[in-house]
Amino acid sequence: MSTVSTTRMSSKGQVVIPEEVRNSLHLECGTQFIVMGEKDVIILKTIAPPSMSEFDGIVRRARGQAKAASLKPSDIARAIAKVRGHA
Repeated sequence: MSTVSTTRMSSKGQVVIPEEVRNSLHLECGTQFIVMGEKDVIILKTIAPPSMSEFDGIVRRARGQAKAASLKPSDIARAIAKVRGHA
């Protein structure tokens, strides 16, 4: 069940996330958010690094896709150099 509350924006553009929402979502000081806005809707999405098991899954899928595409380590190094402007 979602927690609904109201808040106001300060003259400096700051918005306080009400305590009951912070507690419900286990938000702590320093939590970072992505802020998306369109028309009269603002969405705050927390930014959190993946857990080690999630990260392992991401790496496993990436390796599988690289193998399926017949990529070699030299292909990846070349792509990184190109993105960095060294190619």
